[in-house]
Amino acid sequence: MLFFLPSPARAQAPLLREVLIRTDTATYQLSRHTAFVQGEPTLFFWFRRDDETVELRLQPEKPGVGRPLRLRRSADFQQLDSLTLEIDGSYRTRLKFQDLTSAQFVRLVVEQPADQPGEEPLRDVVPLLPLARTSVGLRPSDEELYVGEEKVFELTSSNPRNVRVTGEWVRGSDFDYRLTREAGGALRLHVLPNQLGRRSLLVKLQSERPTLQSGGKLNYQLPALRQEFTVKASRLRFLSPDKRSVTLDEVSRRRGVELILDNGRSFDLRRTYRLEDQEEPGGALIAELFTRQYLSNDRVLCYLRPYNTHRQTEGYLYIKDQDQARYVTNLDITPKTTITTVQVLHRGGDWTSSLNVNPGETVDVRLEGEGLQKARFHFEDLQVIPSDSSVRTDARVVLRVQVPVTFDKRKSTILNAGQPTGFALNVREFQRPHALDFVSVAYGETARPITRLNGPVLYPRTIRDVVFSFNANALDSDKALYGKQYLSFEIRTLNSKGELVEIRTVDNVLVCPGDNSPRAAFYQDKACRADPLSLNSVLGRKTYDLDDWSRIIVTVKHQAGQYQEPGSTQVVELVLKRTVKFDIDVSFPGGLLTKRAGEASYTDFGGISLATLAQFSFYHPEKINRLRPYKIGAGFVALNAFNLTSNASVQRDLGLVVLGSVYPTRRDAKLTFPLYLGGGYLMTKKKPFLMFGPGIGVRL
Repeated sequence: MLFFLPSPARAQAPLLREVLIRTDTATYQLSRHTAFVQGEPTLFFWFRRDDETVELRLQPEKPGVGRPLRLRRSADFQQLDSLTLEIDGSYRTRLKFQDLTSAQFVRLVVEQPADQPGEEPLRDVVPLLPLARTSVGLRPSDEELYVGEEKVFELTSSNPRNVRVTGEWVRGSDFDYRLTREAGGALRLHVLPNQLGRRSLLVKLQSERPTLQSGGKLNYQLPALRQEFTVKASRLRFLSPDKRSVTLDEVSRRRGVELILDNGRSFDLRRTYRLEDQEEPGGALIAELFTRQYLSNDRVLCYLRPYNTHRQTEGYLYIKDQDQARYVTNLDITPKTTITTVQVLHRGGDWTSSLNVNPGETVDVRLEGEGLQKARFHFEDLQVIPSDSSVRTDARVVLRVQVPVTFDKRKSTILNAGQPTGFALNVREFQRPHALDFVSVAYGETARPITRLNGPVLYPRTIRDVVFSFNANALDSDKALYGKQYLSFEIRTLNSKGELVEIRTVDNVLVCPGDNSPRAAFYQDKACRADPLSLNSVLGRKTYDLDDWSRIIVTVKHQAGQYQEPGSTQVVELVLKRTVKFDIDVSFPGGLLTKRAGEASYTDFGGISLATLAQFSFYHPEKINRLRPYKIGAGFVALNAFNLTSNASVQRDLGLVVLGSVYPTRRDAKLTFPLYLGGGYLMTKKKPFLMFGPGIGVRL
């Protein structure tokens, strides 16, 4: 089995004894169905569909020994089931391949985890060779062809994707042909006859996936197509030129272009002939043909002076002596390659005339002008990626271009055959607004990203300073570039009543990506900010000098003028929270009921008293600057202080008290009636007492 499993990691201890792949028609074993590919034994199997589903069985060399096997993932197939241990000790699963026709170097990598930590897992690699049978047929509806006239036939195939298509012309003495594939996958054979009479066309084809011949040899050749055609001469003899295309410019119009034609037999040397686009007299003059001399290969050297453009698809060109057509030929006469406009399409965007591109970006470039089909465009130091959306016509060319992340120039010149065209792509650094999670704020605790602060932050201690820091390494990565970030800070401080105390604005805060960015070397700017932003360096009234329940509101946003797309805005609101309020309160309890020590009942309702208390008020823990409806305080109460009657039953006294009071929670009430409950010591009676009753409160 070492012969069939040539993995270096398993050379001394084979992991697998047998590998089986079962399709819907056959079963293939590693020990029997192998072929040598570049000197390596490979398990082959025949498939009919690109997304073939097969059953895979793995038979370990030592069943039941060690940890269970596992199959490493691969982009070439999808594992439909988990690797299941069967009764016979083998492992079974199902695989669904992705694209067997195009996939290269398909392998199964089987591993057995190590028993001890730190050891390398055991591994076997099984190379796979998908084989495909492909038939190609040609059934023309018409077997008559004409010299110089291209004809297209449709090819039938059992597996058209497995037929290799190059699109290049194959030259022959009797026929020229080429194979193309349409957008839907259909195969087309283009045939151009060269000789008259009954001729046999032989088309040689190759496949993408091989077949297996006797002796284990791989064969990429498909059966050749052979078809008999009757090639007829046109009414006028077709003269083949040695050039397929001639450029129409000022030089060719005046001096002419050398052209070699078949000998027309009746050509007169050193004579000028007209080339028109119709056989009848009065056709448009396309070019003039001046015959110069005969060549030894029975051809004629001529000068062609073009005057108008012509495409072979528009019809033949007639060589006329005076108004009489003598011969027919065909070639492209196209204008000089001229680019008039260049546009760029970014992913997810629209075509734009701005030629700015960004590093790491893949864009489509559209060139419009004349004579573009024959041009050989490329971009300086940039790669052109083949794409299904690429377009090439005489008036428009669309190319897909990839800008490397490490591109180190400011421009990439658009070249045609190595010569500058006058247009270039401008490589600009990305300048997109990044989410503001790279900005952190510290106000007495550990710095936190500002995007995690949802709503006001109630801080119960003195805020010594508010510091904004910037994580430059969070901006760019290998997969996403954002570039420089331009920020502005609007700072407002408000007192406990919501009145504005101070407002400051800090603009043009520039944060550049850090050293981890692939483009770090291109972000060098002296204005890049690396140090934190302290609010106390900006504010006139410092944060540690603010009153209770003051608010610090900082609005962080991207500067709109620096970006082509909307930026982000984040509001950071800090509130100086307090839990207890201490104050001296003067109130007027009235109608108090008192009960002195040693007395059996309460006194009658007294008159208006005067209370001076040092009170503690309590704030609601979840609301901003909202007091709870109760207070606790201690102080003096002058009982019946405002009862001026001379009645002997009126008892005036001064008491030391501890009182709890309940106040209404309405903020807009100017006149309130709190309730009091407490007790203390009467200074005149020298007795302790209890008291409760209403009072009168006035709010100014």
